[in-house]
Amino acid sequence: MKKFVLAILVLVLAVFTAACSDSSSAKGDKTVKVKLGVSGTDHRVWDFVAEKAKKEGIEVEIVTFSDYVQPNLALAEGELDANSFQTVSYFDAFIKEHKLDLVPIATTQIAPMGIYSKKYKDVNDIPKGGKIALANEATNMGRGLLLLQEAGLIKLEEGFDGIGSLDKIVENPKKLELVPMVAGQTPRVMPDVAASIINNGVAVDAGLTPREDAIFLESETATPYINIIAVRAEDKDNKTLKRLAELYQQDDTKEFIEKEFKGNSIPTFVPLSNIGW
Repeated sequence: MKKFVLAILVLVLAVFTAACSDSSSAKGDKTVKVKLGVSGTDHRVWDFVAEKAKKEGIEVEIVTFSDYVQPNLALAEGELDANSFQTVSYFDAFIKEHKLDLVPIATTQIAPMGIYSKKYKDVNDIPKGGKIALANEATNMGRGLLLLQEAGLIKLEEGFDGIGSLDKIVENPKKLELVPMVAGQTPRVMPDVAASIINNGVAVDAGLTPREDAIFLESETATPYINIIAVRAEDKDNKTLKRLAELYQQDDTKEFIEKEFKGNSIPTFVPLSNIGW
């Protein structure tokens, strides 16, 4: 009799365990996983968004890269579902060069480039013949030239394509001497130049606070330099990815960015049509 009761208990336990297992599997099936590629180790904003997504059954796996090339290639090859690390300008040039079928589904933020100086507090104080350091890489140089134009220091040729080249300057009333160099060197030469144009990330790494230390800062309307979320073209209407983009563009994410980065990164949620898509 005891053996019979024991057998019944074992059978009931087995059925109960199987039921729990099936239930767990069913719950697991409701979770949608998204692999998101980013560049660098600072993904505080995406950690914040991922926590919100988790409550809606979207599990975001953040995959970090150390460069700006692999995240797009990995996305195109299906190793990622989306990426978020690049500006509109970089994205457009990259997919054209590499013939990739990728598209943006949302804008995120802009990390403004700035003009910095240890000698002057206003761009108007930069003297005639003053030396201006700027990045020598074509895209960043182009961005630097546009910043100088926005500051009223130079004028570029009509229809400027954003690719940096000093011969595209048509007016330079102060006869400023522009000194191209590796982007990482631009903060180090500040004592030796009238001003230096420094990328946001490079400035922060050098201990500068863009909102406080720049004598002129790129405006958030510089649409080529707004960052985006990109996906494969076949996934542009994917409901999960679109929802993830919506979660990024919510007011609480905006407030998180403003508080966490103290204005050094500006949340910039604009329609895709504003960036040419």
